[in-house]
Amino acid sequence: MAHKLSEGSLEIIMNGGLYDKPIMQVLGSKKIQGSGANERFRLLVSDGKHSHSFAMLATQLNDILISGQLSDYSVVQINKFVTSVLKNTGKGEKRVMIILDVTIISPGTEVGKKLGDPQTWSEDSVTTTAPAPSPMRPVPQPTPAQVHSLAKPAAGPNLDSSLLGSQMTHPIASLSPYQNKWVIKARVMNKSPIRTWSNAKGEGKLFSMDLCDESGEIRATAFRNECEKFFDIIQVDKVYYISRCQLKTANKQFTALKNDYEMTFNADTVVAECMEDASTLPTVKYDFVPISDIANKNSDTILDVIGVCKSASDVQELTAKNTGKLLKKREATLVDQSGGAIILTIWGNEAENFDASNNPVVSAKGARLAEFNGSKSLSCLVSTMLRSNPDLPEAHRLRGWYDNGGANMETVNISARSGGQSGGSGEWITFSEADARKLGTGEKGDYFTLVGVLTYMFADNAIYKACPQEQCNKKLVDQENGLFRCEKCNREYPNYKYRLLLGANVSDPTGDQRITAFNEAAETILGHSAADIGRMSEYDKNAYTQLFEEVKFKTFVFNFRTKMETYSDEAKLKTTVMSAKPVDYKDANAKLVKSIMALSGVQL
Repeated sequence: MAHKLSEGSLEIIMNGGLYDKPIMQVLGSKKIQGSGANERFRLLVSDGKHSHSFAMLATQLNDILISGQLSDYSVVQINKFVTSVLKNTGKGEKRVMIILDVTIISPGTEVGKKLGDPQTWSEDSVTTTAPAPSPMRPVPQPTPAQVHSLAKPAAGPNLDSSLLGSQMTHPIASLSPYQNKWVIKARVMNKSPIRTWSNAKGEGKLFSMDLCDESGEIRATAFRNECEKFFDIIQVDKVYYISRCQLKTANKQFTALKNDYEMTFNADTVVAECMEDASTLPTVKYDFVPISDIANKNSDTILDVIGVCKSASDVQELTAKNTGKLLKKREATLVDQSGGAIILTIWGNEAENFDASNNPVVSAKGARLAEFNGSKSLSCLVSTMLRSNPDLPEAHRLRGWYDNGGANMETVNISARSGGQSGGSGEWITFSEADARKLGTGEKGDYFTLVGVLTYMFADNAIYKACPQEQCNKKLVDQENGLFRCEKCNREYPNYKYRLLLGANVSDPTGDQRITAFNEAAETILGHSAADIGRMSEYDKNAYTQLFEEVKFKTFVFNFRTKMETYSDEAKLKTTVMSAKPVDYKDANAKLVKSIMALSGVQL
């Protein structure tokens, strides 16, 4: 089969001109930086007349090269590309072509040879202005996609028109610290709340955002004055022209975006909203991993996941060990067509506002994978983008799957696997088994799930008056003058909030244990809010006493945390209720049947 390449197209493109969908041959490839998801590849391409080694493959196309679909001698049609002028240390400037979309016309295995006798394109001949079209080789009219890629930004109130008047926008994939004159046109995928810090060097605040265009994505962060200046201006899902930021190597501890660099706003940074049609720019770029495949990923991996929320726990409260700050979390169990299930932990306001009713499809971009005693789960970070029922093809497919039989599909819960000495979150064990495994004797404590009966509750002192500040739950001291003092906040208040600290005994057929349930878990057990129970204790003692009597001998599925602690030089196990819920007997029967089958070898 004869292949006709677009001879002369490289000469036009490398001189800054436009050429619509040129047909070229790939003569070679080379990895130039990064690793794993951040690999970048440079291609040697030929139009039959010239060859050029500064063609860069956009990262979203890496798979076709790594998989071998795009190989040496392949003939391709370049459907979409942009060019950028980069500084070439000691050699002035060079123009790079970034390939955004290609169609493989013939694979390299079929072509098998170099077409024509292409001569290496000399960088000395590259200029930053497009040549005048010659009668023999007219410049084709750009496609709408190319016009979009090369559109000039319109000056805005925060944009220096003298800076941008003569420049084209640059693709994010082409940015590097070796450039200083560039403008990007990017959509804001995500924006963090303002965060503050305080250390030996001083205090400050910051916010960060994730930006994307057709070529890639990048993290940008604004500190102190720039934080105040730009936080209210920049809004999620809007498109902006941005220039004059510092570029540095990305800190992969804080970002999972597929870019080796990140941007920092400074006093010279200019930002203006794009007022023209920006519908061609992508919104959020996802790289979803099937849930069943997450089991093979290493802990601390940052990844994207999407699944149907099959169930979710109530909001739980805990105190950060290092800062003493009150934290709130909720655990959602996600499932997908791969037959996997995993727990996603959601924090803070998102945990409080998360609505698990009607089994929403949930997507999370940039969640961290954690592993504990063989059990793997995902946790949202400050930078994680969490969406319920996103308008994505993957979400629509999941919705159809779940509503048409997927809800009844048998799944393997990655977060329920257990190992070492701890019971997994999906495994029900007994007190005697917990004792035999020596749970709680390790340095960090252990978690286990148990079906137990409340045999006794300590109603006295189960409710207390706490500091009204949202982040403080310290017990108040009654000043007996209408005011209540918080020793932690060092303030006095005329008001307070009620909180629960419930002590109880839980029994199962193998033993019993003294447990402690803090506010959220205690409210679930008692079936009333702390505020209602507090009012009962003050104004209706009979109702208060009756409430505790009614809950006696009720059965719950408890998730415990147990750890050895020392009191008056005596070591004792402290068992805390992390969550409690009524028994789902359908689920309980299924677990019982599986246990019988495992122990007896008899199929039921």
